Amino acid sequence: MVDDVSRILSGDIEDEADLVIEGSLRPRSLAEYIGQQEVKANLSVLLQAAKARGEAADHILLYGPPGLGKTTLATIVARELGVNVRYTSGPAIERAGDLAAILTSLDEHDVLFIDEVHRLNRAVEEILYPAMEDYALDVMIGKGPSARSLRLSLKPFTIVGATTRAGRISSPLRDRFGATYRLDFYSDDELASIVRRSAEILGVTIDAAAVQAIARRGRGTPRIVNRLLKRVRDNAEVHGDGRVDEATARSAMRMMEIDDEGLDSADRKLLAAIVQKFASGPVGVAALAAVLSEETDTIEDVHEPFLLRLGFIDRTPQGRIATDLGRSHLSGLGYEIPPPRRSDPGMPSLWDEPVEPAAQVDPTAPEA
Repeated sequence: MVDDVSRILSGDIEDEADLVIEGSLRPRSLAEYIGQQEVKANLSVLLQAAKARGEAADHILLYGPPGLGKTTLATIVARELGVNVRYTSGPAIERAGDLAAILTSLDEHDVLFIDEVHRLNRAVEEILYPAMEDYALDVMIGKGPSARSLRLSLKPFTIVGATTRAGRISSPLRDRFGATYRLDFYSDDELASIVRRSAEILGVTIDAAAVQAIARRGRGTPRIVNRLLKRVRDNAEVHGDGRVDEATARSAMRMMEIDDEGLDSADRKLLAAIVQKFASGPVGVAALAAVLSEETDTIEDVHEPFLLRLGFIDRTPQGRIATDLGRSHLSGLGYEIPPPRRSDPGMPSLWDEPVEPAAQVDPTAPEA
């Protein structure tokens, strides 16, 4: 199972207390929001145009890995428009009536944020189609032959949908979003800016080297660097004078078993399993999940994306393989590295140069 450290290095929200602290660190305007420059520029134009026309903004779809700021952007959209925002999620809207109750309670131009929008069920989606297109709600009255449809008007509103899996959103729903933006992982410099801002809000005294040490291990995700900062702060307060320098940051990372590249123990177990148990692969995700006693979704959503970004593993049609970079990283940490697998002694491995086939000789041809 995923341990406490892995939860720190995942982009998911841990619990209610985590949500409260994350909220205190969130930027409140596009000007305060760090990173995602293209998304911010496009959103700024969309929101300014909607305000100038006195209309509700187009519906917005935000997608990308967890922890990159989708909920924060939804809140900022509402603030920039000067309206209220309601929060819900796909799994929380179980029946069409639940959605109808939410939609009818919205004031003019309000924002409705739907997290995990790809998990809306089909019946709820069908209610959403006319609501998004025509600001209308179709209600069935009665049953059987006497049943009739009644259309109720809704106040103009904006839906901001968020998902980590855009491919799972049905085409009819996806097509009804007027603006779709992908959020990308953050650079180390952007994460460093976030660490400095969060440290100031939390009242943490931190030096430049410690900022870089935390940012480098942040996996390109603001939510993760904020969690790391809080754990480093705890370490500094318990074992020091509360000030965070590079030595304090590195000590805290060692306690959490996070290495210099940002890998935690679960990441290393996954990489080591490919290298040691499957001779660097290829190996399927189901086999890895069985060996590690993990869920396949955890491997695919939490661990694999970061290992792929670092170039430590590759995906092939046959399965996952460990790259030379991944093998070298484990070797530097003292892991035993067996030679890569060969399916047949006479066949080249994934790491060999291609060999030209030998010329064929006809045994019936006369000798020269």
